[in-house]
Formats: sequence, C-alpha cells, structure tokens
Amino acid sequence: MRVSSVGYLIKQGASSVWKNRMMSFASFCILLVSLMLVGFSVLAGLNMSAIVSGIEDKNEIVVILYDGISEEQTDSLLVQLNSLSNVSEVKFYSREEAWASIVEDMSEEEKSFMQYAENDNPLPDTYRVKVSDLELMEITTSQIKTFGGVESVQSPTSFADALVSIRNIVALISSAVILALIIVCLVIISNTTRTSVHARRKEINIMKYVGATNTFIRVPFFIEGMIIGIVAAAGALLLTRFAYNELYSVLNDQLSLINVIGTKSLYSFDSIALPVTVCYLGAGTFIGALGTTISTGKYLKV
Repeated sequence: MRVSSVGYLIKQGASSVWKNRMMSFASFCILLVSLMLVGFSVLAGLNMSAIVSGIEDKNEIVVILYDGISEEQTDSLLVQLNSLSNVSEVKFYSREEAWASIVEDMSEEEKSFMQYAENDNPLPDTYRVKVSDLELMEITTSQIKTFGGVESVQSPTSFADALVSIRNIVALISSAVILALIIVCLVIISNTTRTSVHARRKEINIMKYVGATNTFIRVPFFIEGMIIGIVAAAGALLLTRFAYNELYSVLNDQLSLINVIGTKSLYSFDSIALPVTVCYLGAGTFIGALGTTISTGKYLKV
C-alpha cells in the first residue's frame, strides 16, 4: 500500500463512523458500558484494599517498660526495636504524655478530683511499635518480649490475623470479579463488532473482487474502531469521574463513623486520574481497533 493512500484511508475510516452511525452507536454504547463495569470493579477493589490497609496502619504493638528503667536502657531498647526487620516505626510515649492525654479527655470535675495523682503518675513509659507485615506480628511480639527492660508487650495478634484473612479474601474476590467482567465484556464487544462488520460484508467482498489488498480494506475499519473506542473511553472516563467523586464525597465527608475505620485511605480521583485516563483510553482504543480489524478477516477470504 502506498503512503499516499494512508490519508485517504484515514478519511474513509472517519467518515464510515457517520455513514454507519447506527452500528457505530451500538458499538459505542457496548464499549462504554463495558469499560465502566471493569473500571468501577478495579477502582472498588483498589479502594477496598486501601481501606483494609488503612485499618492495618492503626494496629501497633505497645511495649511497656519497667518502672525506673534507666535512660541508657531505654535508648538501648530503642536500638533493638529499630533493628527488627518487621518494624517500620517506633515512637516513645512517656508516662507524662499518657497522663496528659487521659486528663485532656476528662471533664472539669474529674480533673479537679484527679489533681492529687498528678505528682504520683501510675502510668508506665511505653514504646509504640508499628509493623510492616501483619502476618509477622506474632513473631515480632515474641522477639520484643526477649529484650531487656520490657515488662510486658500488648499486641492485637488475633485482630491482625483477621485483617490478613480479610485482605486476602478481598484481593481474591476482586480479582475473580474483574476477570469475569473482562471476559464477559470481551465476548459482548466481539459479538457487537462482528455484527457491525457482518452488516457490511458486501462492501468488503466488492472491494476484494476489484483488487483491493487486505491491508487496504482493513485500515478504514481499524480507524473506525479506534475512533469509536476513543470516544467510548472518553465518555466512560467522564461518567466514572462524576460517579466516583460523588461517592467519594459521601464516604469521605458525611459518614464520619466509617472515616474512623479507614475510609480516609480512599483514593481521591485526582490522585489516580492519570493512570485511570491512560487505562481507559488505551483499553478503548485497543479493543475498538482490534475488534473491528479481526472481525473483517472472515470476509477477506473470497
């Protein structure tokens, strides 16, 4: 095929979208809905994982130190804690800070009643330790118990095990749903493009009989499918953005109870806009162009 023919074929492909507007509109709708279904499934799975991760971040191991431990022992314990491979962060929480935190939540009457205990603080110094992998929390807890200066260790190991199970289940279900939707959408899109091309089989056969090459016939269909795919992807992206922002606003601003358990970890659309846009446009263009091009192959064998 000559280079001079490329411009002509592109124009033919673009004009075919309007000439066959009914079938183009059907392909557009199917592709738009399919992209939105898969896109929302991926975003839902992504945010479910973020919520679970947000809850995981609230878990920590509380290391209670012996009363009267020296500053040298406290510093040595800090070094030991930071040396553990599963420890991501260590914070010292003094008895004075703990007492101030308790007093802050008291009423005025309770503060007056507890003034006598201000100089006889019964609370211990502690280290608050965050772990990198919840699955290793129990092992990390056992390691910390062997360190000198540690009176006791408190860790939500049962809750951590439950969260790990929830995270794995969410990942498995999300992957299964997304895979199923992708397969269903590809089948539907394939049937739609096949129907669209079938309706124009005579046009393809005539071009083939007068000597047109396979590439010459396929290129306009490729351009047509690509245009439909891009427009469908743009429409799906706009609808997804609108719906996602509305849902994000409700969950993140109005449901304060849910915010407590982790929806502050939800992704805002602006934070993921670039990869979502690239995926939508890439998927729409690829599926639209490839679908129509492959569907023409059956009618090129004359």
